Amino acid sequence: MKKILCYSFCLLFSVQQVAAQIVSIKSPDNKIVLNIKSDNGQLLFNVKKGETTVLEDSPMAFSSDEKKFIIAHLHSPEYYKVDETYPIRGIHSLAINKANGMKVKIADKKNNTLFAIDARAYNDGIAFRFLVKGTPTDKYIPKESTVFKLPLGSHIYYHDMYAHYEGIHKKQVIDCVSKGEWAAPPVTIELPQKQGYACITESALRNYPGMSLQADGECGLVVRLGHEQPAGYPFAHDYSLEEAKRLSEPAVITGDIITPWRTVIITSDLNELVNTDLITNLSPAPDKKLFPEGVNTEWIKSGRSVWCWLDGGQRTLEGMKEFSKLAGELGFEYNTVDAFWYRWTDMQIKELVDYSAQFGVKIWLWRHGRDLRDPQKRKEFFDRCQRLGIVGVKLDAFSHESKEFIDLYQACLKEAAEHKLMLNIHGSDKPTGEVRSWPNEMSREGIRGLEYGKNQYEWATHNTTLPFTRLVAGAGDYTPMVFGDRKLDTSWVHQIATALIFNSSVIFFGAHPQTILDNPAVDIIKDIPAVWDETIVLPCSEIGKIAAFARRSGDTWFLAVVNGKEAQTIQFPLSFLGEGWYEATVLNDRTTDAGAIKIERAFCRNSDSLTGYMRNGGGYIVRFKSK
Repeated sequence: MKKILCYSFCLLFSVQQVAAQIVSIKSPDNKIVLNIKSDNGQLLFNVKKGETTVLEDSPMAFSSDEKKFIIAHLHSPEYYKVDETYPIRGIHSLAINKANGMKVKIADKKNNTLFAIDARAYNDGIAFRFLVKGTPTDKYIPKESTVFKLPLGSHIYYHDMYAHYEGIHKKQVIDCVSKGEWAAPPVTIELPQKQGYACITESALRNYPGMSLQADGECGLVVRLGHEQPAGYPFAHDYSLEEAKRLSEPAVITGDIITPWRTVIITSDLNELVNTDLITNLSPAPDKKLFPEGVNTEWIKSGRSVWCWLDGGQRTLEGMKEFSKLAGELGFEYNTVDAFWYRWTDMQIKELVDYSAQFGVKIWLWRHGRDLRDPQKRKEFFDRCQRLGIVGVKLDAFSHESKEFIDLYQACLKEAAEHKLMLNIHGSDKPTGEVRSWPNEMSREGIRGLEYGKNQYEWATHNTTLPFTRLVAGAGDYTPMVFGDRKLDTSWVHQIATALIFNSSVIFFGAHPQTILDNPAVDIIKDIPAVWDETIVLPCSEIGKIAAFARRSGDTWFLAVVNGKEAQTIQFPLSFLGEGWYEATVLNDRTTDAGAIKIERAFCRNSDSLTGYMRNGGGYIVRFKSK
């Protein structure tokens, strides 16, 4: 009979416990320090950057049931170093993975190892995870309640779990966040007295429930696992109350437990926050058999896609032929076909694939996640896609973080890779480094984008918040850029700028392709790349008010700005440019009409500045081509 091991760690100490112990790890630049200590009956951790407290003493709590084990001492750490670079895709093309690490065994009073903590300190943050050694027949039901206790006066940007990971962020002083409030990671923090930023999330999520956070009413955010989360509206819409109840039961893990990394990104400014590699650094390297060149594997191609969903279009085979033809005129690489393809035969799908190829366009198909929960049906679908020449699949309705759904993510990514298929996962949770481990994941939703309604949101504030909150964790399929009613309080320039600022390795544009072709800024839109070699967040950026990015692809630079609710005129130094002259194409808001664009041209050097006017909900874009 298989045994179920019931361990509980880091919870209670005996009264006879010896003096407090502490182990520490510092970042390579010695500025960030993570301390782990046993003190007064608890296992605690805290984090500092120089003289700045990032996290106060916070309980580290991990168990497999309610049985209490007494922790007697921490073994001496085994220290190690990480030092590597690797190609990555998205905000820049090369990631730097440099950290100091330690593994600490936690023992009871008989010196029996209960579990271990693996911890790392980077120049831009810290991370830790719990390790439990088991046999192939051991079974565990994990429980976590680690706390991230923030300094008084910290401001946090967070949203609840009602819409799963598709909420609207609000800004709140941590002292005023009520006990029981939910927060979907990543949660971005402005430290008191403008001492920098932090961001709490997780990395390397696999074989384990996903992590959300819940306020304790005492400046702490407590880890809650996927089965504990409320079943939000998206899951109720796509599945059922009975299914939600079933998934609220914790899942068993067999063999070893390796929890995801609990991560805290720590930066001095927004540029460092956006450019962090912490999440991908902690995610496992890709399987060389599936991805021989990692993110540069031959069949994985970033690009732009049209999609018949938000902005009209004939939902037929002939309509999709027209979309592919228009995508070719735009120079876009893909056409994503929505659910109406379910009625088509293999012959019709192949007809669209072959027709689209004449224009250099390849086909993605949408598919509901419930259709892929059965392994045999999943295999049949992926076989069919590969046989018919489909290159990518937009999988939808993955809006749960139970272990069962996390396992489904992993199975879909692996089996899609075996069929050389790219994936975009919709109705999803936050990214946890999949772009590195599974380079065939080109984007995922887990973000409130333009698919939501036409009249209930304040997009200007939302869009100037997302680059520094949700998108810090990784690519987000926002379905950017519309020119009609859905743009609400934003301008055309603002809408185009979202496609330049919001990271997604395949950009699934919201606008009808003919509307894009008819836009006066079509030449700029055609030039928008899906991935970047370099990203610089400009100093004028402020969460919820303005996001200003300078981004380079090859020799071409873009300056892209999305503005919040207040009109602004800002001078932008061009010091990010290389040497020599650049031809600049400038897109300005029209002061009297949000649905219009003023286009100007100029010649610039890196010693120059440009002055941009942005209306409320407006934007500003400059493309710089080297001469």
